[in-house]
Amino acid sequence: MTKVLEQLAEEYDNKTPQEIIEYAFKNYKNIAISFSGAEDVVLIDMAKRIRKSFAVFILDTGRLHSETYQFVDRVREFYGIDVNVYSPDTGELEKFVREKGFFSFYKDGHTGCCNVRKVEPLRRALAGLDAWITGQRRDQSPNTRAFVPVVQIDPTFGNGKLIKFNPLSKWTSAQVWQYIRVNNVPYNRLHERGFVSIGCEPCTRAVLPGQHEREGRWWWEDAMKKECGLHAGNVKG
Repeated sequence: MTKVLEQLAEEYDNKTPQEIIEYAFKNYKNIAISFSGAEDVVLIDMAKRIRKSFAVFILDTGRLHSETYQFVDRVREFYGIDVNVYSPDTGELEKFVREKGFFSFYKDGHTGCCNVRKVEPLRRALAGLDAWITGQRRDQSPNTRAFVPVVQIDPTFGNGKLIKFNPLSKWTSAQVWQYIRVNNVPYNRLHERGFVSIGCEPCTRAVLPGQHEREGRWWWEDAMKKECGLHAGNVKG
């Protein structure tokens, strides 16, 4: 299976995102788009032009900006789609906060908090799926995403059976925003305030001109480890 996916990734490396999405929909019945940021809404917009109905999910960590929640509702209404929301397990979250507090990540790193608020809900979101579609781009994080293929066996979830499509892998931020402007795609209003890569409120800040977008995420940590666990397979070593 790995070799087949590698050949498919090579074949589709120069295909358009729309062609990759069309292939994904045609070949995988139980498939969903992961939604959180600007890239993901571009995928939703493209998908809507290919198929009327498809699954979309979002992880509600409980720590998102209010603008992000408003953004989710705008997307839901704009495209007339359902968005499945996955939240942290109540018992696990209560235990974590009781033992570690609300801001332990500034001292201990973000991994523990992300495991409770993101990774565990994602496992539930992916359960029963054959494939999922993400908005990862190679230039989002040169330290961890530089070699993300357009399609792969998920290196983190699914026990080697889950397929992961990254249709925008080769796109740049400029291409994403050109698509958003040309097609009147909804976006998070935080982008107007200098936020580029948007996650949880305590772990996200605006970036200055010339700074890379991922410098606004977990800015107190090593740049080589700036993955929350959703795409942990990108981190080598």
